[in-house]
Amino acid sequence: MGRVFGVSAPEVKGHRVRRATRAVIDTLYPPHCLACEEPVQDPGTLCGPCWAQTPFIEGLACDRCGLPLIGDASDGAALCDDCLTIARPWSQGRAVLRYGDGARRLVLGLKYSDRHDIAAPAGRWLARKAAPLIRPDTCVVPIPLHRWRLFRRRFNQSALLARALARTLHLPMVPDALIRAQFTGSQDGRSRSARFANLQGAIHAYPRRMNHLTGRSVLLVDDVMTSGATMAAAAEACFAAGADRVDVVVLARVEHEDAT
Repeated sequence: MGRVFGVSAPEVKGHRVRRATRAVIDTLYPPHCLACEEPVQDPGTLCGPCWAQTPFIEGLACDRCGLPLIGDASDGAALCDDCLTIARPWSQGRAVLRYGDGARRLVLGLKYSDRHDIAAPAGRWLARKAAPLIRPDTCVVPIPLHRWRLFRRRFNQSALLARALARTLHLPMVPDALIRAQFTGSQDGRSRSARFANLQGAIHAYPRRMNHLTGRSVLLVDDVMTSGATMAAAAEACFAAGADRVDVVVLARVEHEDAT
């Protein structure tokens, strides 16, 4: 079989077929911005104005929770005030976006408006942030929903994000490693201490999946972090199942707890 510049003929043909198929799909269903209805060149991207309004976290951020900080990233790892005073059971954390403006539209669209098309590009953003945390034995685990909430919503947005991240980084993903045994209701409007108390003992490892956690590094994935109470409960459940290390990554980080 002949090769063209190191690429086999079937590979060239396959690339041409995929490109032609993509052109047909884009003609029938022109790609639109993830956050609005403006046309864009490539699917799964943001238009210029929405990109400008979507607050990606760059530069110095808290090494434990991903909160953006004032300072120079070249000075090394730093912790925010909360992570200096609150015991975080996980090792390191990253966040892609500040929760606000365009980030809020993306999160709410994925969570409540069945915008599953947001999950794949958001998963790639998460993968870029999480890549430095990955170890050879890392498995990806989403924050679980209670079964009644899952029944009403029909999907777990954190699992969609985790699956896209795991696919990008070629990591194993265990969607049901954790279960939310108690219905905790909404955290909105609760004080920080009330949020932690509400999640106490609410999340456990699924007994049939504990072998996926024991002795492993776990990367927890969620859509939004506010106080960190949910991540703390999930991390503690992972350690109770024998995990060796837990890191976390979220799509959006709330800077002020009254922002939700």
